[in-house]
Amino acid sequence: MNATATATAAVEERDRKAEHIDLALDRRMQVERRYFDEWTFTHQALPEIDFAEIDTSTTFLGKPLAAPLLISCMTGGTSVANAINLNLAAGAERREIAVGVGSQRKAIEEPAQSASFQVRQVAPTVPLLANLGAVQFNYNFGIEEYRQAVAMIEADALVLHLNPLQEAIQPEGQLNFSGLLPKIEAIAGQLEVPIVAKEVGSGLSAATGRQLLAAGVSILDTAGVGGTSWAKIEASRAETEALGELFADWGIPTPDSIRQLAELPGATVIGSGGVRNGLDVAKALALGADLAGLAYPFLAAATESAERVAERIDRLVHELKIAMFCLGARNLTELRRAKIERKIERRS
Repeated sequence: MNATATATAAVEERDRKAEHIDLALDRRMQVERRYFDEWTFTHQALPEIDFAEIDTSTTFLGKPLAAPLLISCMTGGTSVANAINLNLAAGAERREIAVGVGSQRKAIEEPAQSASFQVRQVAPTVPLLANLGAVQFNYNFGIEEYRQAVAMIEADALVLHLNPLQEAIQPEGQLNFSGLLPKIEAIAGQLEVPIVAKEVGSGLSAATGRQLLAAGVSILDTAGVGGTSWAKIEASRAETEALGELFADWGIPTPDSIRQLAELPGATVIGSGGVRNGLDVAKALALGADLAGLAYPFLAAATESAERVAERIDRLVHELKIAMFCLGARNLTELRRAKIERKIERRS
C-alpha cells in the first residue's frame, strides 16, 4: 500500500461525521469574505408602518412558517448528532420554521444509525427535509434507498445534495458524477415528495438550475460560497490544508446564485451559504430567495439545547423585522420589492 492509500485508509477508520461536526464549529473553516456585506438597502427614514404589524409568515411545502427560515441540513450518523438533530428539530417546531437533516447515507448502509436522524417526534408539524447525495445513484443506490431516506424520518421533501468539490478533496470521496441528470429526472417522476437540489458550498448556476428544473426538481437551494468551506474541512481531515485554501472560495457567491436562480420560471429558491443574521436573511429575500437557509449559526446552539436554538431563531427574526421596518416593508412581499444594490467601493 502506497503512502496516499495508507493515509486514506487511516482517515476512513475515524468517525467522519463526528469530525465534520468538530471542524464545522471551527471558525477557521469559514470563508473569509462576507459576500452579503457587498449588498446594501436604501434606508427609509419614513417607513410609515407600525413595527408591531410586521408579518414574516410564509408557507413552504404546503405548511405554514412563522418566518422564511430553514435550518439547513447538517449532521447525523454519529452518536453526538442525535442530540444535535433533536435540538435543531425541537427548536424549529417551537418557532415554526423548517428543518433538514444531514446526509442519511450512513443510516441506509448501517440501519442502527437511523435513530440519529429520526426527529419527527419533536417536530410533528413543521416541514422536515430528508437528505442523500445525488452521487449515490452511481454507487448502488436506487429509488428504494431514496424512498427509505424519506420514510425513515417521515420527511416532506428529499434533498439531493450536489458536492463535487467536497468529494474531490474528501479522502474517501466518491468521484463518479457521470450521468446523474437522467437519474435525477427518473427519481423525480417516481418519488412521492418534492425534490430539493442543493449544493454544499459552491453554489448553483442558472444553467444548472435550468437543467434541474427541466428534470423535475422543484426547489433549488443555492448553498453558495460565503459560509462553511467544505474544501477546508475535508482538506483538514486529509491533512492537505494547502488544497483546502486553494479551493476555499471556489464557486458562485450566494447572492449571485440567488439572483441567477430567481430568474428561472417556476423555481422555489432557498438562499443559503453564508447567511449569518437577520439582515442577511432580508438581503437574500430581496435578491429573490423564497426562504433563507442557515446551518453554522445554529450548530453551537444545538450542542446545548433546543431552547438555545429557539433563542437563536428569535434573534434572527427580530433582526429581520428591524431590516423590514427600516425598509417600510410590512410583509415578505413588500420586502422582496425593496431596493437593494451592490455597493460601489469608495476610492481614496
